[in-house]
Amino acid sequence: MPSSKGTNLNRINSQFHWGIIFFFILLAVGLLLSTHSRLISIYWLTGIALGYILQRSRFCFTAATRDPFLTGSTTITRAVLIGLGLTTIGFAGIKFFFATWGLPIPGQEYIQGIGLSTIVGGVFFGIGTVLASGCASGMLMRIGEGYHLQIITLIFFFIGSILGNIHLEWWNQNFVLIPEGIFLPDVFGWLGALGIQLAVIVGLYVLAVKWEEKHDD
Repeated sequence: MPSSKGTNLNRINSQFHWGIIFFFILLAVGLLLSTHSRLISIYWLTGIALGYILQRSRFCFTAATRDPFLTGSTTITRAVLIGLGLTTIGFAGIKFFFATWGLPIPGQEYIQGIGLSTIVGGVFFGIGTVLASGCASGMLMRIGEGYHLQIITLIFFFIGSILGNIHLEWWNQNFVLIPEGIFLPDVFGWLGALGIQLAVIVGLYVLAVKWEEKHDD
């Protein structure tokens, strides 16, 4: 009778071999896509790389806000804050470069109005992510790991997105207080906006450290 240790070793070897085969299949698909559009092939390879990093690191935006209350751990919370700090500096530099040269600032079309819809949307999204045990990226990652329940979550994610898009104009007309949104550099200048955002991130990081220390005692 084969031992469980030998069975597990064979399973690991089998997974490794299938992983190598699957990797080359993904690479071949990327090369095929590059014959039609180089940009699409870049998206393809970038998505695969990000998915691998998320899966191996167990990085989850939902866990960043959920774990401090459930387990007291703020490890992922601090990782997200570090990521936000780095991207804040990077994107501020890119936008400042475009603004300095009188070019259209990239990403301005994503500045949305602020109002009750923002709060309601955040509450519903928060409830959904807790019930689903993950955000959009975590959901896709778990589907890849074989969690069939997340497929149901994905279906309702689509349904919710479609319904939200259908009713978006109604919310914008009735519950948005600042239709044009707020672009902080227009209010505080580039250096001031960068300083304020980084100060908030650093403050949250310090709070996260103290929160974990408090729950470790």
